[in-house]
Amino acid sequence: MMRLLALVLLLAGCDARQEAMTAPRPVEPLQNAAGKGSPFQYPEELWEAQVSGETLLRLYISEQGAVDSVRVERTSGFEAFDAAALAGSRSLRFEPARRGDEPVGAWFILPVKFDSGAAGDTARDPSPKSVGP
Repeated sequence: MMRLLALVLLLAGCDARQEAMTAPRPVEPLQNAAGKGSPFQYPEELWEAQVSGETLLRLYISEQGAVDSVRVERTSGFEAFDAAALAGSRSLRFEPARRGDEPVGAWFILPVKFDSGAAGDTARDPSPKSVGP
């Protein structure tokens, strides 16, 4: 009887009408908060050495679409790339995740590619993914 009561109480706390959550989306094209081009600066010493790499970031996007916190999920192997990716990510703008019509905070994975063969400093072809906490 106690198990049945516990199950009923547990189910009563669950909302069967929960709506699916949509992932945050970067404002296209990727721009800094001032809307002026890519916020990622290619480290000069790595550019001159023609080194390329990718840093995978894990960002928490707030209900307002701002980057609330960020960490390196997978390093590029170069401290300068990782530092540039972290610094640049803080000024990115996003359309926040939504649960129904309500904006919600959510985690987001962002690859930042530094390509020495590209014309300019940029994050190339981001393939964002929404992830759980």
